[in-house]
Amino acid sequence: MGLNPRELRRALKRMGIEAEELNAVKVSIETSDGKTLEVESPQVMIVRAKGQPTMIYVVGEPREVKEEAKVTISDDDVRLVAEQAGVDLETARRALEEAKGDIAEAILRLRGSP
Repeated sequence: MGLNPRELRRALKRMGIEAEELNAVKVSIETSDGKTLEVESPQVMIVRAKGQPTMIYVVGEPREVKEEAKVTISDDDVRLVAEQAGVDLETARRALEEAKGDIAEAILRLRGSP
């Protein structure tokens, strides 16, 4: 015989504990060793108690996210792609980002070649 959620909140409030449920879509956690964990469709509860640090509870199945290495794109590469493809610098930078820094691929994409 358990308490319904409303009664539970009242009981917690009488004890000086506030609980708030968040309608979260995804929770990401970055660890100190550089890994990223994600929980899709989690149940998230924020609990505040007088004189205590705020606690956040996340319930769900975590999965490790493999992140791609960030590509450094130089201004010279952007100018080269812009000149060769006949586009502005912003468009050239976006194409290079999409091509993960591959100059030839960025130019071909901008020219409409496969």
